[in-house]
Amino acid sequence: MAKTRRQALAAARVTQVRLPQLEPFGGGALEPDGDYDGVAFEGMDLGGQEGAGARFIDCALRECELDGTRLGGARFVDCVLEGVRGVGADLAGASLRDVELREARLGGVQLHGAVLTGVLVRGGKIDCLNLREASLTDVVFDGCVLSEADFGGARLDRVEFRGCALRQADFTAVRMKDVDLRGVTELDIARGVERLSGAVISSAQLFDLAPVFAAQIGVRVE
Repeated sequence: MAKTRRQALAAARVTQVRLPQLEPFGGGALEPDGDYDGVAFEGMDLGGQEGAGARFIDCALRECELDGTRLGGARFVDCVLEGVRGVGADLAGASLRDVELREARLGGVQLHGAVLTGVLVRGGKIDCLNLREASLTDVVFDGCVLSEADFGGARLDRVEFRGCALRQADFTAVRMKDVDLRGVTELDIARGVERLSGAVISSAQLFDLAPVFAAQIGVRVE
């Protein structure tokens, strides 16, 4: 009998963002449908500002406050967001392409319906991240803590978790392809464990998740 060939896991393709010389932001507030090209936002309080539909190309946001900042439908291309912090930032339906999010401290970020392509999330902690119905392609979560992340109905294609803590994650109705969870140091799935088809986990993680799998199919372990 011929052996079944194991299909290789496709790795996420993420490239380092290389920014050109940036111009400091001239001050004032963000504008809806604004156009920001080659701009550096440094240590600014952008809380509560309205930037829905804005376009950020080759931009950096460093040590900025994002409490309640409204960026729904915004577009970020070749951008670095470093040390940003805040609660309730709204990026629903946003597009992030070739973006690095470094050492963020965020809570209640709304990214439902967003499209993330070539995104690196490195370090930091994000609580209650809403990625419902989002599309993630070539995305890497590296050394970060994701607490109560909601991936409900999202599509994950070539997504890697490296050295991350994934706590109380919701994978309800998720569609996965080439998702690598082996690097998760703390894998805690609150809902949707049955949707892990298309993901790869380690044998140790399988052992840890055994009670969840058993509960899912109605097996009592005594």
